[in-house]
Amino acid sequence: MNIRVSAVQYHLHTIKSFEEFASQVEHYIKTAEEFGSDFILFPEFFTTQLLSIGDENGRALPIDRLPDFTDRYRELFVEHAMRTGMHIIAGTHVIEKEGELYNVAHMFYPDGRIAEQAKLHITPTEVEEWNMSAGDSLQVFVTDKGTVAMLTCYDIEFPEIVRMAKAKGADVIFCPSCTDDRHGFHRVRYTSHSRAIENQVYVVTTGTVGSLQTVDFMRGNFGQAAVITPNDVPFPPKGIMVQGEINQDMIVTADLNLELLYKVRQSGSVTTWRDRRTDLYPDWEPEKLTY
Repeated sequence: MNIRVSAVQYHLHTIKSFEEFASQVEHYIKTAEEFGSDFILFPEFFTTQLLSIGDENGRALPIDRLPDFTDRYRELFVEHAMRTGMHIIAGTHVIEKEGELYNVAHMFYPDGRIAEQAKLHITPTEVEEWNMSAGDSLQVFVTDKGTVAMLTCYDIEFPEIVRMAKAKGADVIFCPSCTDDRHGFHRVRYTSHSRAIENQVYVVTTGTVGSLQTVDFMRGNFGQAAVITPNDVPFPPKGIMVQGEINQDMIVTADLNLELLYKVRQSGSVTTWRDRRTDLYPDWEPEKLTY
């Protein structure tokens, strides 16, 4: 099976209304639609752009006001997913549950369903400055285009959680990200390559670009979209199917051949998934592993 994926290097800048946000979102979605994409990925924390709308005194809204936009955010992306027939992974959006704030990735299905995956590993800034709470469960999501997982930014730096996602059946890991400098960007990028090699999966990642000059901790962004493959003969030698231009407002698109994954897992130059030592480091639910 082939699936076409697009990833958005979302440009953050100050806006004055939700309608401006919706218009920018629509631009990227229509671009992916013109390419015939099955999935489109937006970055982590891209909805913080809504905080720049500000209050009645012109001051940027604090992070705990972001959940106020949740209903409109969901309505916007449900409408686009149903209209286009695409699966829209609308980055992450901060939601509130029982008085706690969570950084949650959302996937909008073409039939109107909404899937959620809370970020599982929280960075010091998210904890200390924004009082975020961590999610407590990992899910994978079955679509008519294959089984996928959504692991946000810092999550990809933990090999155990990606191994669990593959053990549960995920062939594609979507990794929305938001990093403010080269160090953070390369942590996410290098570990994305590692996870693709270890588990023989595709990793689709992207990040925010631009600047929110009035929103604390969103003033600097360093981002690049990429579609990352295992490093084996059927794939590009550097494991990069496509990547964007760093810090540019753009969208990248690539085709993923799932059959190639299944082939290299069985008879590749190396078979890292098959050769893992589950007698030494057990997988998640080993009796239910997929190959």
